[in-house]
Amino acid sequence: MAQNIFHTNYPWTSPNAPFVVSAPMMKITLGRHAVSVSASGGMGFLAGGFDLTPLAKDLAEAAEFTESENIPLHDGMLPIGVGFQNWGSDLQLALEAIKKHPVAAVWFFAPKQLSDLLEWAQEIRAATKNKTKIWVQIGTVAEAMEVAKTTKPDVLVVQGADSGGHGLAQRASLMTLLPEVVDALAEERIDIPIIAAGGIMDGRGAAAALALGAHGVALGTRFLAAREAVIAKGYQDEVLRVTDGGVSTVSSTVYDVVRGIHGWPQAYNGRGVVNRTYQDAKHGMSTEENVELYKQAMQQGDSGWGPEGRMTTYAGTGIGLVREVMAASEIVRSVQQETVQVLKKSAARYSS
Repeated sequence: MAQNIFHTNYPWTSPNAPFVVSAPMMKITLGRHAVSVSASGGMGFLAGGFDLTPLAKDLAEAAEFTESENIPLHDGMLPIGVGFQNWGSDLQLALEAIKKHPVAAVWFFAPKQLSDLLEWAQEIRAATKNKTKIWVQIGTVAEAMEVAKTTKPDVLVVQGADSGGHGLAQRASLMTLLPEVVDALAEERIDIPIIAAGGIMDGRGAAAALALGAHGVALGTRFLAAREAVIAKGYQDEVLRVTDGGVSTVSSTVYDVVRGIHGWPQAYNGRGVVNRTYQDAKHGMSTEENVELYKQAMQQGDSGWGPEGRMTTYAGTGIGLVREVMAASEIVRSVQQETVQVLKKSAARYSS
């Protein structure tokens, strides 16, 4: 049922293939990236982040890309979504931008308190006459149930602990979180499609998530190596270089501190590649000195990244599975195709 729901609401997506989403990543997944994903049968999200000042401009550019890709608008809506980091986002700016350039979906994440999302959902639904679908990202079973009963989203994004970038500091891996959320919703007879996120890098991970009860999958770290990503070469090279993400990445607030970002709710931190900034903080360097060294690294261009670099590389534990830069469309199609192959192979292996 959920697959049909996705295709009905997002008719440019592949009707008979796994539902693949590119997660919004601040300042990295913008209009060209989001539209490219949608043009290839996936669901692309433009990252609004927490500073929505450039959002109207970003959506205008996305509209131009949509026209150039010859993707028909669905009911007047752009064939992409927009992701918000709600703790710092201005609802009025969001409404102004979405009224000018309506989008198919919005993705809410990290509010100061979950109850804040109800106003966001109500206002956006009213502004677009319920055409824009509401997605909400959660990281615990308790969050899932509260959001499902209060905000009543059209889609729940269940994010496990392997994800890159920001998430709850205390949460389970997708392997256990996802089926528990699925069961909890079923017990309450709540029917909401679920997108799995966190550590999914290819069709193998996607197949596992679908087997655990998800209706679709979202990839973030994998799309850092998309040609359409707005990303420094040093950052992208680091994503390709690093392996064994369980030990080469770490969840910490250090990366926010040195970048001067202090608004995240206390329950959150960010997973990134272990670097000199983190190591020095761990060994007692003062915040003031670490911040100053980070500012100096910002002037070094791409050489600011690397094994001894200080620049932040947000990425998930699956970073070692990212081995080449590809077009966003190639990533979408490869994940869809491999997912089907893995599921068929698994079914054949255990069929009588």
